[in-house]
Amino acid sequence: MNQEQRETVERIKEYANRMIWVTFQKEGIHCYPAAATDPQLATGDEYDVSFLGSPHRHIFHFRVSIDVFHNDRDIEFIQFKRWLLSLYNGQDSVLELNYKSCEMIADDLYIQIAGRYPNRAVSIDVSEDGENGCVINYNLTRPYQS
Repeated sequence: MNQEQRETVERIKEYANRMIWVTFQKEGIHCYPAAATDPQLATGDEYDVSFLGSPHRHIFHFRVSIDVFHNDRDIEFIQFKRWLLSLYNGQDSVLELNYKSCEMIADDLYIQIAGRYPNRAVSIDVSEDGENGCVINYNLTRPYQS
């Protein structure tokens, strides 16, 4: 590699977007009440999802990524994961899964993360049983666009 190539590689490395990620799972009960009566959902055919109107159990799978600004444990990921889990555990839990969609769950979690780790891009995946879900990328520039 010549000098110009090395400088390019170093520049790219220096300005790389760095994120850590953690995964965890939480059991939850939720439902989608409109599914029981909305004709677009309660279709009576192979596309019928009216059963979603009743409370049902899922294992919600999470993958949370967050900006870090250097390579030496800017956010230590085991501590980050433990903190995220604590938001859903016990009497002191801040967050509940309840009857929320995956997107609502992600938004609620983002509010907590942004409060503790401000000015960082965050990406949150939430799925039902690791099968169907959402990915929401909370970046730092888009809110300022009209």
